[in-house]
Order: sequence, then structure tokens, then C-alpha cells
Amino acid sequence: MDLTRIDPPSNARRFYRMEIVPGLFGDWSLVREWGRISQSGQVRVDWFDTEGAAKDARFALHMQKAKRGYE
Repeated sequence: MDLTRIDPPSNARRFYRMEIVPGLFGDWSLVREWGRISQSGQVRVDWFDTEGAAKDARFALHMQKAKRGYE
């Protein structure tokens, strides 16, 4: 899932990317990357026991980012 927030008056051009990836041992990860558009960003990986838990975490982050203006 790719989200962006562009605000020309404040020169804000940001992206936020989330992806759920299966692990080798039956676990699941939520890979997040964020930063300024057209530049490399920061990456964080959070591990979960089930795919449902990873999806719940992604949904919570999506709602949090939507409140901050990401589309």
C-alpha cells in the first residue's frame, strides 16, 4: 500500500509504503518505508505471529496516516 502527502505551501512531498510479507517460519512481517518523494527513505520491519495481526497493524497505521493527510 502506497500513501502520499503533498502540500506545496509547506514544501512537503512525503511517501509512506506498507507491505505484509510472510516469513520463513510461519510468521509475518509488516515492512514500512517512509521519507521524502524521490529520495530513499527509512525502513522498519515489525514481526507478527499471524497474518491477521499484521493486517490489523497495517490498518491501524493506515488510519493514523489518513488523519495526517496521507492519501
